[in-house]
Amino acid sequence: MTQIERARNGEVTNEIRKVAEDEGLDVQVVLERVAKGQIVIPANQNRKSKVVGIGKGLRTKINASIGTSTEIIDLKMEVEKARVAEQYGADTLMDLSVGGDIAAIRRAVMDAITLPIGTVPLYEAFALSIEKYGTAVDMPEELLWDVTERQCEEGVAFMAIHCGINRRTVEMLRRQHYRYGGLVSKGGSYMVAWMEHNNKENPLYEHFDRVVEILKKHDVVLSLGNGFRAGAIHDSTDRVQIQELLINCELAEIGREMGCQTMVEGPGHIPINEIEANIIMEKRMSGESPFYMLGPITTDIAPGYDHITAAIGAALSSAYGADFICYVTPSEHLGLPYPEDVREGVMAARIAAHVGDMITVAKTGTGRCPRPGETWTGPVSLPLP
Repeated sequence: MTQIERARNGEVTNEIRKVAEDEGLDVQVVLERVAKGQIVIPANQNRKSKVVGIGKGLRTKINASIGTSTEIIDLKMEVEKARVAEQYGADTLMDLSVGGDIAAIRRAVMDAITLPIGTVPLYEAFALSIEKYGTAVDMPEELLWDVTERQCEEGVAFMAIHCGINRRTVEMLRRQHYRYGGLVSKGGSYMVAWMEHNNKENPLYEHFDRVVEILKKHDVVLSLGNGFRAGAIHDSTDRVQIQELLINCELAEIGREMGCQTMVEGPGHIPINEIEANIIMEKRMSGESPFYMLGPITTDIAPGYDHITAAIGAALSSAYGADFICYVTPSEHLGLPYPEDVREGVMAARIAAHVGDMITVAKTGTGRCPRPGETWTGPVSLPLP
């Protein structure tokens, strides 16, 4: 059974107890919020990892992303980056590798750290399709299901899956007549190309029940990916992004009712005056599913300094109620991050989340984060550079 199913049965799991202890909350509060889907705990049954709660009333959590490209494949460096991310206080880690032996890289990273690991199974499926069939658009649907199942069996704790891309959202993008930044999501671009080439619906949307059943079997958290997120400020909060958000919020509720832990992913590039509106929409439309913000990056003018632009967005996102922040490194838009970039990204994101958490705690009077003027103590203290 999954954490949400066990919570609905009134069972206080070891994971729920640990989250309550770490966050300074009553166990019953955490139990009720897990049962409602307002808190998720990424703890795949097949791999023992650090217990992390994400959601309502908890400290804002930080994800660090690493991974190879098709041009730069260095397993040792990816392992080092994973260790640096854990050392400097990331709460989770995503392996977004698209080059080399992706499965071997993932296993090496899992062996090196204790953090919950997230992936985008679409990446490996399309990489295997390119290797075997010469192109991503010729990927057999069954390959996608096989990769997703195998990654769950290996112990992946949460997966970004692009279920909100469908014929309706693709047509909306076409009729919108503009996208200054185009499609910047790798998974989203691949899936749209596959749909257009094969004249088919996105199988992850069409067979959403199959997605849920695979993840539910291993208690993997479903993170509903935003393939139409803005890659330029002028594309923020446009019709297609909001349409995908609507679909993802509905799917989050359906998945939750089926007994799968779910969360929703948020926009990439967005000006600061639109952040709160996006969070309000996600929370109200999804029944307060945890919101995973990618950045967000608040201006397009600072390549090389996007850990700063994203820290601004992360602080505001945290204050407005976002639950989970994906860090951004200085090398965003320039290339793959090196270990030092990972350190800078984690530190910037953690400081930003703390700035936002101070406001949230002052409003609610709950949680582990200190009120303004109090001392930051316990397991969330910042490590020295």
